Amino acid sequence: MNIKILKEIGKRLLEELPRGSKVLKSALGTGASGDKTYDIDKRAEDIIISGLEKSGEALTLIAEESGINVLRGGGKHVVIDPIDGSRNAVSGIPFYCTSIAVADGDTVGDIESAYVLNLINGDEFWSEKGKGAFFNNTAVKGQRDDILYLVAYEAQSPGKDIACILPLLGAARKTRCLGSTALDLSYLASGAISVFSNPSSSRTIDFGAGWLLVREAGGAFTDMKGNSIEQVGLGLKKSTPLLVSGNERLHEKVLKLLQKLSIG
Repeated sequence: MNIKILKEIGKRLLEELPRGSKVLKSALGTGASGDKTYDIDKRAEDIIISGLEKSGEALTLIAEESGINVLRGGGKHVVIDPIDGSRNAVSGIPFYCTSIAVADGDTVGDIESAYVLNLINGDEFWSEKGKGAFFNNTAVKGQRDDILYLVAYEAQSPGKDIACILPLLGAARKTRCLGSTALDLSYLASGAISVFSNPSSSRTIDFGAGWLLVREAGGAFTDMKGNSIEQVGLGLKKSTPLLVSGNERLHEKVLKLLQKLSIG
């Protein structure tokens, strides 16, 4: 799928979605992923699916709210998180995005294009396999050295998750828990974040696009033990913990830090 199609969808999202106090706070129900569906989630997903339908391509959509949608008999898999950071959006916290990944197969390793749009400031991140990663049309690379400048993390179960990564957090110069996995990974690909960790299982709709962005930017992307996640199936269920770094040397350093905790 041409990135231009995804950018056109992004343009509509920026034009049509509510922001700030205009975002409705009450949930409409529960989506296919099992999470609460808010008005902004549904609006965003409707815009995305409409744009993909107009592309004329045969696609199999895996969308957070509506589940599996087959267009023209099905084809390449499109993994959609219409609003990654829904809780931020409805709480008035300006850090959330849309994440779309396209795969020529049904695993993470089959992802061939990615698009992430910061819905607050319009920052665009996109990538095509073998062609690099881009931030607002400028080619980017992840962090080059092995210093832990800024570690971002997700803590779905804070009591358990934070304990798992205490050595990593303690070694960092700064830490952040920002609430949008796809944006965390996108800014990591651009060099702004050193390491991202989610000790609990994450969903491919949240990290699929970020996986390609990070890999194309020269970063390392594994589970918390350093194992490849390329064979993880695309879907709506939580599938794997995440450990992501700006480069391989930094990743090895982080794995050693976390290994000390498990040994202890």
